[in-house]
This record gives sequence, structure tokens and C-alpha cells, in this order.
Amino acid sequence: MESAISSSIPSVRASSSTRLAGWRLGIPVYIYAVVFSSFCVVMGLLWDIMWHMSIGRDGLLAPPHVVIYVGAIVSGLFSAYQILNLTLTKNHPGRSAAVPFWGVFYGPLGAMFSVWGALAMLTSAPFDDWWHNAYGLDVQILTPPHTILAIGIMTVQFGALVGVLSLQNQYRGKSLIHNSDSERQATRLKWLFAISAGLLLMMLNTLTTESMGRHETHSSGYYVTGAIIFPFFLLAVARASLLRWPLTIITAIYTLGMLAPSWVLQNFSATPRLGPINNPITHYQPFIFPVLLVVPALVLDWLMHRFDTVNNGKRKLNDWVLAALYAVVFLLVLLAVQWPFGEFLLKSPYARNGFFLSYSWSYDNSPDWKYRYDYAPWNMQSSAAFWMGFGKALLYATLSARVGLLWGNWMKRVVR
Repeated sequence: MESAISSSIPSVRASSSTRLAGWRLGIPVYIYAVVFSSFCVVMGLLWDIMWHMSIGRDGLLAPPHVVIYVGAIVSGLFSAYQILNLTLTKNHPGRSAAVPFWGVFYGPLGAMFSVWGALAMLTSAPFDDWWHNAYGLDVQILTPPHTILAIGIMTVQFGALVGVLSLQNQYRGKSLIHNSDSERQATRLKWLFAISAGLLLMMLNTLTTESMGRHETHSSGYYVTGAIIFPFFLLAVARASLLRWPLTIITAIYTLGMLAPSWVLQNFSATPRLGPINNPITHYQPFIFPVLLVVPALVLDWLMHRFDTVNNGKRKLNDWVLAALYAVVFLLVLLAVQWPFGEFLLKSPYARNGFFLSYSWSYDNSPDWKYRYDYAPWNMQSSAAFWMGFGKALLYATLSARVGLLWGNWMKRVVR
């Protein structure tokens, strides 16, 4: 796989670029399939979390699991067909631009990732079923089988992202002929990339919820976690995107994607099937309200318009300076937004409704817990301890942002 990745970023000669553009002027069906798969797996995952909060007992073919498996199967089959088609058809026009793997297989880089991700997801299914039979209900999101599943899901989603990206990057080249059809396809690819990035961001946010819930918003650990994860991802996809306001659009897709399943499922009946039942609920309990990334994303988009432009092949500012600037602004805006909003979600009775979802409480938790709507002592810090932790978060965010800018430069060059 290492050789496959390194071979995906060569300098593209004009002749090969023209041949590639001629073959890929249309968007292959497998691109739509893998984006659909990315949607299925993350929606199935959110449903599975709410299933565990509301019903508890599940099995190998529980409805949320079926949705996840459908995503894995669709991604694996369509991507495998794309790879086998290029491998077995020696005169295929896209063969010269394909990524070789093991010296036998040829295919788009995104399809390679999607196949491996699908295999990991399907492998985790019987492992998860055995885990439940042996140890019972999960008490953490990242159990060993869930870790394999999460790696598989993110690999499938990254495959979808790279698959769209390789096509989108063809429209960066000057050798492409611009007409109404190609312009429509370019616009479609820009939005498919934004959707793919938003779906992957949903997965990343879901994995951080154990340390970034509403009870942790006044703790420096909340911002340390956000500093490590989000600047890297946001700045990478921002540099790779061709949209005018990419981060605002991507985080808006992520926010709506996180909220829509909870807004819908909370209206359906659900009865706990596994003891102890400390909170006798009658309907699905929604997932938590997501982090308000759309606000710092909007500010980052504005900053990138001012400082991340290229003139005569050079940027206005060095990437290390940009990374520090973006990191500081991102964390300060996140703090300014999430500190009061987290307190609103936790303490305000106006947040305990079907929109803000703060009434949600798992069936196995006592509804009378005294810290249900308040900060527990272990989630509070002195001012000195908080600002010391926040200072570390600024350092982590700068490093995360710098790697994100570097990764974004690589993503802009992916053409296979």
C-alpha cells in the first residue's frame, strides 16, 4: 500500500493528463456507490449508538448493523469491480493512470482504500457478536471489535473522499476542455467531495464524544481533544476543496448529518430489553448535540481567503505561520462558542427538548443522578489548571494544523 500511495502523486505529463481526462470526463458509478456507502455506515453507526442507549440488546443482524453492513458490501463490491475491470482489461484507457498493488491489481487509489475498509468492517461483525455474547453490553464506544469497525468505516469513508478527490483534481489542470457538461460535472464533484468530507467528519466527532460531551465543556481536556483532531482534518480538506467556502459547507453538512437521525428516531417507540432498567423510557433516546464546528469553520474560511492565497507560486505567509494563526483562532473561537453553549445544553431547561436533545438519558442510568444537569466536580478545574491545559491545546492545535496543511497539499496532487 505504501508504494500505491507514493505512486499516486507523480508529476502528471500533459499527454497522460489529456488521456486521463478523456477517459474520466464522466463520473464513474462506483464514485456514487462509495459516497452512498459512507452515508450508510455513519448513519447505521449513529442508529446503533441510539439503539444501545434505548434498547440495549442487539444481535448480528440488528437493523442498525444491517445498514452498516449494506454500506460495507456496496463499497466493497463496486470498488472491487472497478479494480478487477482495470486489472483484467489490459487495454483499458484508465489502466495507465491506475495505481498498481502487489504487481497484480490495478485500480483507483480510493477504490483500494474502500475494499480494505469493507473487509475490515465485515471482519468486525462476527467479532462484535462474539464479544457481546461473552461480555454483554458495551460500556465504551471503542471496544476491540468496535475499534476494528471504526478503522474499517474511516477507511471506507477515506476511500470515498480520495475517489472523488482524484476526479475533482482533474479539473484543476489547464489541459481540460471547459464546456457546459464538464463544468456541471466539476460542480457535482465539488459537492460530492464536501459531502464525503462531512460524513468523515461525523465519524471523527462520534469517536470523540466520550471526552467531548456537554459535561466536559468546562474542562481543558475537551479542547485538547478538539485541538488534536479537528485542525488537522479541517485544514486538509479546506486546501483540497475547490469550493469558495469549503469549511463552512462541510461543517454544515456534518452538523445536519449528526442531528437528523436523532431528530427523526426520537419519535419512534423503543423499549429496553436488557437490565438493569433504571430509566424506563418509551422512545428512542437521541444522541448528543454535536460540537458547533460551523462557527470556527466560518472564521477559518475567512482567514484562508485573506492569507492562504497563492501569488506567483508563493503564499502570503509561511505554512508554519499559517498553522499557528489558524490554530489560535480555531481554539479561541471554539472556546468562545462552546463554553457558553455547553453550559446551556447542560443546565438550561430550554435545552431539554427535541431540538437541542439534552433530555436524552440512557435506560440504564438513573434519571435522578444529581449531576445529570450540572457539572460534576471531576469535570471542573481551577483557572490555573484550565489555562495551563488550554496552553497545551494551543501547541497541539498548531502541530495538528501544520500536518493538516501538509496533508492538504498532498490531497491536491492526487490524480489516480
